[in-house]
Amino acid sequence: MYREAIRQLEAWKCAPDRKPLILRGARQVGKTWLMKEFGRLHYKKCAYVSMDENERMTEVFREAFDIGRIIEMLEIEVGFQIDPEHTLIIFDEVQEVSRALKSLKYFQETAPEYHIMAAGSLLGIALHEGTSFPVGKVDFCDLYPLTFREFLLALDDKEASGCAG
Repeated sequence: MYREAIRQLEAWKCAPDRKPLILRGARQVGKTWLMKEFGRLHYKKCAYVSMDENERMTEVFREAFDIGRIIEMLEIEVGFQIDPEHTLIIFDEVQEVSRALKSLKYFQETAPEYHIMAAGSLLGIALHEGTSFPVGKVDFCDLYPLTFREFLLALDDKEASGCAG
């Protein structure tokens, strides 16, 4: 399957001033699939961490935002070493651990070499009083349901989608 948003992610990856990326979108539009597929296509490794009902991640982000310590704990979680140049770090369902969302600020300020994406259902609504949002410290990509062209491509209808050739 092909999603046109992958081009935005490719530009984000190559940007010299890249910040952590938050993928926004309604439920069931393919945020998780897109992040994993992008990681598979453009990185040697993908460190996928779901925050949903993950008490270990609640503990990881409970302490101070020491990025070195956080990376070590993420490496334990995913079972391999995270190389800043060749590993995409994904925080899925990030709204479940508000301090993980806040950590994106510290990744941007003290460890911009890491390629990090986050997504979550109802991300904007989940932010409540007392929760810090990393304003100005993250990039955004909005994901919508499949366009008609993407739908036709998924059906392998190259002629109708305008990709015949």
